[in-house]
Amino acid sequence: MEGYVLHTYGSERYLRHAVASVHTLRRHDSKRPVALYADESQIAILKKTGLDSLFQVLEVLPVENRSIVGFKHHLSSFKPFEKCLFVDSDIVWCRNPDPMWSKLQAYPFTVTGLEKADAWFGGPKGAGIVIDRLLDRRRRTMKRFGLTYLPRVQAGVIYAQDDQTTKEVTSKARELLSRRAETHFRSRLDEGRSEESCEWSIAMAMSALDLPIIHWFQGQDSPQMDYIDGYVDHDVDFNDVRCLYYTDAFIHGLRGLPNVSIRKALVELLSKLPGRGDYMWVTPYALHFGWMHHKQPFYVFADRIWELLLAGKNDSGGQDKSKDHSVSLDLLEAITEQI
Repeated sequence: MEGYVLHTYGSERYLRHAVASVHTLRRHDSKRPVALYADESQIAILKKTGLDSLFQVLEVLPVENRSIVGFKHHLSSFKPFEKCLFVDSDIVWCRNPDPMWSKLQAYPFTVTGLEKADAWFGGPKGAGIVIDRLLDRRRRTMKRFGLTYLPRVQAGVIYAQDDQTTKEVTSKARELLSRRAETHFRSRLDEGRSEESCEWSIAMAMSALDLPIIHWFQGQDSPQMDYIDGYVDHDVDFNDVRCLYYTDAFIHGLRGLPNVSIRKALVELLSKLPGRGDYMWVTPYALHFGWMHHKQPFYVFADRIWELLLAGKNDSGGQDKSKDHSVSLDLLEAITEQI
């Protein structure tokens, strides 16, 4: 059985994000069940509003797992389906994911990402990156842990099929996180974030276990792409989405520069070189709002969807007339047997 798994905790705003994400998913996939692990207060809100019908599995997320690493470093404990796609809640689904599921079946466990992580991955975000490069800390970390390569992991989309492999990856990631002082990676807490990152430890675990990542960027068949202002065309409800995709990896990588003027100038200058300026417009399966300074459009969208769904419930006596999110009785029985 294939299904999606989300988790959320804390403020109601995060619950709204999960609801909005699943709302967009149901535009394209009405078959596969969705599981949500949330805290008690959020589950109570879902049941009170009647929005619990969006989720075929609704379970309490234990207190010790209410963090990024607390959940993603323990995925084997939250695997209600035979084949699980663990996805972040700040994702808008843009197209039918059936082809993506077909590709994923070849992997016992995989994460979207790139084969090679750059120096910024898990490192300092300011001038400290220069020192890291001069001291070659990335290479020293790899040598210390016996790694020959370090992938760039984007943990917003994780696929888990084989139970044993899932346990091995997450167990190794927990071990590596506990040894962070032996690496060149920086704590996200030192950057002012409220939670630690799971990505560099999962990336090292994938390398140590020699497991392939599924390439983040695959042109017209990209599993997911980031929302970057100026790089995405979309309508107000994200029904029609297309992303600007430069075929040259270096040019495409410039999208992350926070200064728009500098970014545009560099892209225009470097695009004059043969082949560097080639680009296409693609619709990914998932549009991820992972960049902190590009999240506002999703916040607005999630709040609007929440209000629309509640209005639909109220207008129809507790039944959501905007869309039927139910699944078949046979599917519900199969889910019960699985969990």
